[in-house]
Amino acid sequence: MDKEQLAQMIAEKIDAALKASDHPKKFFITANGRGVTDGGDLYNAVLKDVLGVVTVALTDIFQTLMAPAPAKGSEKITKNQAKK
Repeated sequence: MDKEQLAQMIAEKIDAALKASDHPKKFFITANGRGVTDGGDLYNAVLKDVLGVVTVALTDIFQTLMAPAPAKGSEKITKNQAKK
């Protein structure tokens, strides 16, 4: 699976989880310190940005985990390293 396919799969899973959850469309603190929820473009833009960052991070993590392991014996330990 290449990086684009992995990123697409992760984005689809995040979108499905987002649609399945009940979350406020927008949350902000008013001048008097009260929290208010309402639908809005600013919240949606921030949410989209955050989920984009999460998608990129998860893609890189999974790609690193799926990378072939280095051949055994490629890392030689010297006597000084073994003593530490």
